[in-house]
Amino acid sequence: MDEQKKIKKPRGLARLIPGKCIACGDRCQASCPKDAIAMNDKGEPIVSAEKCIACRKCMKICPATAIEIYFTPEEQKILAELAKEAKTPVEAEESDKDTDTIAAKLREYKGVWVFVEQMDGKAAEVSWELLGVGANLAKARNVELCTMVIGEKVENLCQESFAYGASKAYLIDNPIFNHYRTEPYYKAICYLVNKYKPEIVLIGATGLGRDLAGAVATELRTGLTADCTNLSIDEKGLLLQTRPAFGGNIMATIMTERTRPQMASVRPHVMTMPKKDTSHKGEIIRETTAIKEDDILVKVLELIDNRKQGAEEIDIAGAEVIVAGGRGVKSKENFRILQELADELGGVVGVSRGPVESGWMPVERQVGQTGKTVRPKIYIACGISGAIQHLVGMQDSDVIIAVNQDGNAPIFEAATYGIIGDLFEVLPAMTKHIRELRAKKRNGA
Repeated sequence: MDEQKKIKKPRGLARLIPGKCIACGDRCQASCPKDAIAMNDKGEPIVSAEKCIACRKCMKICPATAIEIYFTPEEQKILAELAKEAKTPVEAEESDKDTDTIAAKLREYKGVWVFVEQMDGKAAEVSWELLGVGANLAKARNVELCTMVIGEKVENLCQESFAYGASKAYLIDNPIFNHYRTEPYYKAICYLVNKYKPEIVLIGATGLGRDLAGAVATELRTGLTADCTNLSIDEKGLLLQTRPAFGGNIMATIMTERTRPQMASVRPHVMTMPKKDTSHKGEIIRETTAIKEDDILVKVLELIDNRKQGAEEIDIAGAEVIVAGGRGVKSKENFRILQELADELGGVVGVSRGPVESGWMPVERQVGQTGKTVRPKIYIACGISGAIQHLVGMQDSDVIIAVNQDGNAPIFEAATYGIIGDLFEVLPAMTKHIRELRAKKRNGA
C-alpha cells in the first residue's frame, strides 16, 4: 500500500495590522532578507506576496507589534488538521491537566501588597503613593490592600500605612534589618510572599526599590515590570502594567499570566498621593524569619552621607513650581533668566535631557524618562520641544505652560497654556509682571 502523501505545513504571509504602525523608520524593511517589504508615503510597510517567505524577522523587530502572519481560510483548515494529528488524545488530556493545575495554583494567590520603603524609620513617599493605586487594584479584585514593613523599630509605619488605606500590615522587626542590604530584605519578602501568597506586589522604583524588586522577582521566578506609569485590572483579573518602551516611542502594556505574584515598580510622583486618614485602623501581622547575621555576607561598616550641599542638590521631584529649560535656552549662562522667574514664583529650575548632555546643568535637575518624574502645581517648559521621553516625566503636572518659537512643537499638545514666542523676551516679561504684582500687593494697591 502506498504511503499517504504528507500534508505540507503552510507558511502564511506577513501583513500589516491596520492602525498599529508607528512609522519607526523602516526597521522591518531593513530586516527582510528577501526585499519583500517596501514603505509607503506614511512610512508603513507594504509586503510583497510573491517575495515574502514568512521568516518572521519583520515581526520580531517591530517595536509596535504591528505585523502579523496571515493564513487564508484554506491554510487555517490545514493547520487545524495538522494540530489534530500532532496531538494524541492522551497528550491533549495531559495538556488540559497542566492548564488546570496552573490555574488552580494562581487562584491560591490573593491580595494587593505594597512594600513600605524606609530609612531610619521614615517612609519613602512613593510607598504611600503606591497605596493610592493599590486601593484601586484591590477594589477591582475585591481583595485586601496590605503592606510589608521591614526594619528595626518600625511598627509606627504600620499605623501610618493604615492611615493611607491599608487594612493589614505584615511586620518583620529585627536589628538585622536596621540598614538596607539586598540579601536579608529579599529573603524576608520572599518568605512573606511564599507564606501568604499575594497576587500583586508593588515596589517603588527608587535606587533601593530597583535593587530589591529584581532580586525578589528572580528568587520567586515571576515577572517584573519596571517604571510603570499606569496600573489597572483587565476583565480577566490580570494586572495591566503600562510603561514606556523603545526609548519612550511607544507605551507597552505587559501582563504576567502564568506566574505569581504579579510584580511592578513605579517611580516616585507618578501616582497620586492618597488622602491621609488617621482614624483608619488595621491589623498588624508580626512575623519572624530564620535569617541570622552570620549568614549575611555583606556588612554595613559605616554610613557616609555623600549628598551635595547647596543649590545643586535641590530636589525637583518635590517642587510645586518648576521652570524647565531645553536646548532652546542655548547656553548655561542663559539659565539665569529661568532662575529669576523661578525665584519670583518660589520654584526651582529643571531641565530636559539636552542641557544635561551639553553640560549646562547637573543631572539632578533632569526631568523625564531618564531623569526624575515630577508632579508640580505649575510646570513652565521653556525651549523644550516635547519629546515623549520628557513628557512621561512631567505630563501629570497640574498646569503646564509651554514657551516655544515653534508653533508645531509637540509640547503644545500636552500644555494647558501655550505661548508661541522667543523665551528670551517672554520670560523676562513674565518675571517683570510678577514683580510688579507683588509690589502692588505690598503697597496695598
